[in-house]
Amino acid sequence: MSAIFSKQFDTKLRLAAGAIVLVLGATGAVMGYLLHPKQFDTGYTPVQPVAYSHKLHAGNLGVDCLYCHYTVDKSSYAAVPMTETCMNCHVRVKEKSPKLQMVRDSYATGEPIPWVKVHRLPDYVYFNHQAHVTSGVSCVSCHGRVDQMVEVRQVQPLSMAWCLECHRNAAPNVRPTEYVTKLDWKPEGDPAELGAKLIQAKGIHPPTNCSGCHR
Repeated sequence: MSAIFSKQFDTKLRLAAGAIVLVLGATGAVMGYLLHPKQFDTGYTPVQPVAYSHKLHAGNLGVDCLYCHYTVDKSSYAAVPMTETCMNCHVRVKEKSPKLQMVRDSYATGEPIPWVKVHRLPDYVYFNHQAHVTSGVSCVSCHGRVDQMVEVRQVQPLSMAWCLECHRNAAPNVRPTEYVTKLDWKPEGDPAELGAKLIQAKGIHPPTNCSGCHR
């Protein structure tokens, strides 16, 4: 019985099928790269309802992170400051600036300012700010040099792989707790060597098992 398709047609069909597989594979690889947290979230800079400059407040004026985010050393979450915190200064400073009208309205009405969250983690991820801050992990390790940002942006992927990389080798990111909010602080020697000593002294054991972050 003669073949339905010629050998030439069969060869072309095989080549076409192979090309389709290669194209689909390449497309999947590109999409995986583009949608990876490192590419998808890093650089995220939402527009905020009030043009608050961390560079001005935390950098130029030296306002400590804990003044506004006052729960990071005692709670799992980092508090967004209440409008009253802003008005502690702005009741006298720039009290008539049109840029602060929403702040004044919020203070007068009690309606919170609808700040847009920058660093977002999935609901199935448990992250405890207190555990990190009191262990000597600086804000800069996860959030970058916020004191140099006019608009806060996400500088780290905050992916599981990224977190585990630190948990498996935390020493370079551990510093004396009194310098946790000093974003420009640098140790005199090797930061990893200092961090290793602090980890041993405090008995720090960053979890690498699933239940450490998924509860």
